[in-house]
Amino acid sequence: MLWSYSIVKVNDCKLAFKQLRMAVKTQTRKRYNILVMIFVTVVINYLDRTNISVAAFALRTDLGISTEQMGWVFSVFGIFYASLQIPGGILADSIKSRILYSIILVLWSVATLVQGFINSLAALIGLRASIGVFEAPSYPINNLVVTRWFPEKERASAIAVYTSGQFLGLAFLMPVLTLIQNALGWRGLFIVSGLIGIVWAVVWYLFYRDPRDHKSVSESELEYIEKGGGLVGSKSEDEEKKKFTWDDFKQAFIYQKLWGIYLGQVCLGAVTWFFLTWFPTYLVEFRGLDFVKSGFYASVPYLAAFLGILLSGFASDTLTKKGFSAEISRKAPIIIGMLMTIFIVGANYTNDTFFIILFLALAGFGMGLASIAWVFVSLIAPKENLGLVGGVFNCIGGLSVFVPAIIGYLVSDGDFSPALVFIAIVSLIGVLSYIFIVGKVERIVPKK
Repeated sequence: MLWSYSIVKVNDCKLAFKQLRMAVKTQTRKRYNILVMIFVTVVINYLDRTNISVAAFALRTDLGISTEQMGWVFSVFGIFYASLQIPGGILADSIKSRILYSIILVLWSVATLVQGFINSLAALIGLRASIGVFEAPSYPINNLVVTRWFPEKERASAIAVYTSGQFLGLAFLMPVLTLIQNALGWRGLFIVSGLIGIVWAVVWYLFYRDPRDHKSVSESELEYIEKGGGLVGSKSEDEEKKKFTWDDFKQAFIYQKLWGIYLGQVCLGAVTWFFLTWFPTYLVEFRGLDFVKSGFYASVPYLAAFLGILLSGFASDTLTKKGFSAEISRKAPIIIGMLMTIFIVGANYTNDTFFIILFLALAGFGMGLASIAWVFVSLIAPKENLGLVGGVFNCIGGLSVFVPAIIGYLVSDGDFSPALVFIAIVSLIGVLSYIFIVGKVERIVPKK
């Protein structure tokens, strides 16, 4: 009896071990593959937003565009991009991310490519506006995808990784884009950029799936994501796709904490838009640097921003895992980052290229630290309206798109100093918004 019992126990142990080994073997980490895809998409997204800044000097010369007109060329993308954030967020909530992202990628890439054939200011403005229209749903989609694929304790890191794509892409692409333009002209630059986006649209359609639709993701990974607060889509598709109501729209505007992050995003955007638009022109036209060298110098603040956002995301998640409150773990990187962007004004007090780039790199690093602001949408917004609140967040934050136009007027007399002072003041307002308006970081549960 004892012998038989021992054999049974041994067999039970072997079976349990085999099941455990199979469970471990079947665990997947597909969410990291998805994160890589979002990262690449963000790089392309910002490539098509910012190639105009590299082309600006030559384009202005060929088409006879003034600094004031160029300021509006820079701003028109953002005006349309920001004004369509709310519809873009609603679309992100309503249409599968696989389908919607593929469509808008193709549309904005075609508009980018066609810029290589224009001969007038009006055509350029029209195409920049259309890129803004087609890119409008992109960041609500990004945030929605990360909220579906990542538990809350990993979310700041995930957001930091994909958001860093804009800075890493610019850091390494700025010299490359400069060399492409040097070889093919500004028209060739737009054509190459557009073709890259069209190819990636096909890749996204073929390989992206939401968690429940992804055939190779394991149940253990889905369970891990869902238990950690990831919205993997455990409900039926009919339940998930609830109809939009005006009450949903109201929810995005009636909470103080949401207005705090909206205002903070406007202020962060002022710094970001300077680096995305006027920065290369500042180096070439106002600091007298060689065009090709300026591409390499321009990459330094972007690289600093890349390092800043990665540090911000991983530090934020580490503090969260160690039990620090969200007010510390989530707010601190943003507040410190916005304070650091004020260093930008230091460039007004030196003519030494090293120190100019140093002050701009410190501001870029601060911009990177503060760029995990999307984590607040993920953590605060009502879960039924993540895309909508993300759209409102980007829409109101998008008011900063007028900054390039404002800078165009501020620098019209050839002095860039007032523009940098303006950016520093707006950054300080952003710090005050996160300190005094956002309040406790917790998910909003709409009152019935």
